[in-house]
Parts: sequence; C-alpha cells; structure tokens
Amino acid sequence: MRIASLLASGTEIIYALGIGDRLVGVSHECDYPADVLGKPRLTRPRFAPEGLSSGQIDEALREALREHGSAYTIDESGLRGCRPDLVLTQSVCEVCAVSAPWAERAAAMLDPVPAVLSLDAHRIADILDSIRQVGTAAGVEERAVELVTQLQDRIAAVVDRVRGADRPTVLGLEWLDPLFVPGHWVPEMFDLAGGELLYGQPGGRSRQMPWREIEGRDPDVLVIMPCGFNLEATIAEANSHAERLHRLAPRAVQAGNAFAVDGSAYFSRSGPRIVTGIELLGAMLHPDRCGRYSLDGAAVPWPTAARRS
Repeated sequence: MRIASLLASGTEIIYALGIGDRLVGVSHECDYPADVLGKPRLTRPRFAPEGLSSGQIDEALREALREHGSAYTIDESGLRGCRPDLVLTQSVCEVCAVSAPWAERAAAMLDPVPAVLSLDAHRIADILDSIRQVGTAAGVEERAVELVTQLQDRIAAVVDRVRGADRPTVLGLEWLDPLFVPGHWVPEMFDLAGGELLYGQPGGRSRQMPWREIEGRDPDVLVIMPCGFNLEATIAEANSHAERLHRLAPRAVQAGNAFAVDGSAYFSRSGPRIVTGIELLGAMLHPDRCGRYSLDGAAVPWPTAARRS
C-alpha cells in the first residue's frame, strides 16, 4: 500500500506502526522521525512562517483564510505522481494542516481515486482511536492494537505516580499574540499529569482570551506551549512577551515553575508523542514523583534557561 500523509500526526502514526516505508509523500510540516525528511513534500503554506512572531503568523493565517479559504496548498501534480492508495488528512483545525475537504477534492482528481482517511481527534481517546483507524486502513491492525496498549500503559503509569498528590494550579498558554488557552486533548494531558488547569475546555477549541482577564490568577505553574513552535522558537517568543508573562504568573516564575516547551513535538500534534507530553507534564508538575521523566531537549525552566541559551 502506498500512503500519502498530509498531516504531521498521521506521519508519526505511520512510523510508530513500523510502516514508514509505505509513505510516498508527506506534508511540509512532517519532520519526525528523521527518515521522513527525505520524503516528497505535498503541501506548503501560503506564506513563509520562518522567523515570524506569533502575532505575524496569526495575521498571515487570517489573511490566507480570508483570501483563499485555506492557509495551505496541495501539490496536486506531486500527489498524482505519488499514486497513493490512501491519503491521511484532518478536519480538526484549518490553521494547522490541510483540511479534509481540500484533500478530498485533490484525491478525487486522481485515477484511480485513493481512499481518504480523516483523523479528527479532539480528545486523547480519539488520538488512540486514530491509531487504530490507520492500522486498520493500512492492514496492520494487530500492530495498532499493540501500540495503543503500550501508550495506555504509559499514561496509566503517570496517573499512578501522581495519584493522591496535591494538584498545583496551572496556566497553559497555546499562543501569545493574541493570547490563546488550550483546547482539544491538551487540557486532558494536564489533568492526567496531576494539574489543575485554570483555563481550557477538554475536547473544545482553543480559546482566545485578553491578557487582562488572566492577570491576577497567579498559578503555581506556567507552561508556555505555542502551537507548532519548537523549543527554541518558544523560548524566543516567551522572551518577547517576558513582561506580560511575569505579570501573569509571578509566583511560578520566581519559584522556577515556569516552563517553555516544545509544543510542536509533544502537545500540538494528535499522535503518539502526546503520551511523552503527559510524561513531561508529570515531571514539571510533580518532580518528586515523576523525576524519572527527563525534560532534556523538550522543556526548560523559563526565563533562567532562556537567558543561558
């Protein structure tokens, strides 16, 4: 079977199932594991996001949606040349990846027309179900069941470690300009890791909020996790909003309980590495119980680590 993945989480699922050799094309955002970097790119953004601040990216995304109805384009010629039997897409977020209607239209132009599987996860259970769906569609259902069981066991291990502990209040920030608090599966991640998230609706959309509305809550822990930003970009973005972040969470910053994280790898994508994200949160929220989970390369205290970098 020849598979084209138009979203990063789909690509990560394919590799986690051990069938990366079946991938004939991927999205512009697919960067994990390293083997995927040599695959043909079948999508691209309508603007160049490199080096842009969160405010500039937000403005460019909104303009692309107003003018084109989508922030991304599909290389239809490249897709045709890949001759896929299966195309992976999504309809969860129109600003994160090519959405299902666009993928379906592109697939309908191929001969033969490939199957299109939309991975529309809003909760952690949905992410696990997406793995099962891909496994079934790719003919490796038993591998998918085994992978899901392993991921569930890892989640249960974190839950067991934090059970009975005091739950610190947490402020998670999914975007800084404008300010967004997390939705979809991310609030569940904080809950499973033993935190009391101040803002964020499990299974709901990420929500824009005014900075002034959050000031004064002063959480125990601050997690800065811009959607799609790696750790380096997150640190830079946090530094550019340092004064405001200090006002939002003075106790957390002073106590060393403010963190910048690799949101792209461990929080934004609805794939297997979400479980690593839960383990990371366990280490941030309950280091005495989850110290065995390393933050190395995935999260750093902010702003002290940011000043050293």
